[in-house]
Formats: sequence, C-alpha cells, structure tokens
Amino acid sequence: MKTLVDSFDRQFSALHQRSFEFVKLIPNEKLFWKPRQLNRTFATFSCGEYILRSAGKVEQTFGGITTRLWDDPFEWTLPEELSTVNSILKYLAEVEETRRQGLSLITTDEDLQREMPAPEKLKTIFEILLDTIARAEHFQGRAFATFQMFSDEKLPRI
Repeated sequence: MKTLVDSFDRQFSALHQRSFEFVKLIPNEKLFWKPRQLNRTFATFSCGEYILRSAGKVEQTFGGITTRLWDDPFEWTLPEELSTVNSILKYLAEVEETRRQGLSLITTDEDLQREMPAPEKLKTIFEILLDTIARAEHFQGRAFATFQMFSDEKLPRI
C-alpha cells in the first residue's frame, strides 16, 4: 500500500506545477527584482531567488535520497547561472525529473519509515519529505508575496 507515497507525489507535483506556471508570469526584467531592504526587517529576496531556493530544496532532497549525496544546489542555481525565465523553467523541469526518479524508489508506505543520514543525522524518509515539502512551499509562498509587490497578475492556485 502506498497512500502516503501517493500523497507526497501529488504534493510535490502540485508544487512543481505552481512554480512552473508562476515563473512564466514573471517578466525577465522583474525576475530578480528585490523589494526595498529595511534595517528592521528580515532579508528579502527576489521571486527568482525564492523559486530557485524552493526547487533547490527539492533537488537536494531527492539527490540525497537517490545518491546519498546531499549537495546544496546553491552554486548552480545562482542568478548568474539561471538568469532568464526560460533557463529557470528548464531547471524546474530537471528538478521534477529528479524528484520523479527519487520517488519511484519509494514503493510502499513502509519505505517511508526507513532511516537514512539526511545530511547531518538519521531521519526517516517520511521526515525528510515532510520537511522538504514544507520548506519548498514556504519559499514558493515568499516568491508569490514578492510578485504581488510589483504585479496585479493572478497567482497560480495554491
């Protein structure tokens, strides 16, 4: 039985679809636009940076699950590397394929109880996936909020 695995699959698929549709709404010149930085607030990033952080979290997790290498994709997801809407869409498609391959290795809900080093300490696959979807959706939500500062376009449905 794989009720939980299917649920994770749907959630990650929806996350990907929202990000993919969202990035197509952003003009290239606004992709890395940042709101005004104030000393009394937390650091703010651009829509592009938040979406790349969201996808990067997914890539890191499924790369870790499949290869046991928990490399942070920060270096190859810098705005200098992925500077256009099309390059980000291509990266999102690559991350989605990595996610599909990784999730295909989890065949039953019981597999979610297996522990693995992730990356600092042992965690169940369930804990890893739950943390990943929460963080990725958080970054996606921040991208949506930043987008609303400069656009009246309707956001992809959450």
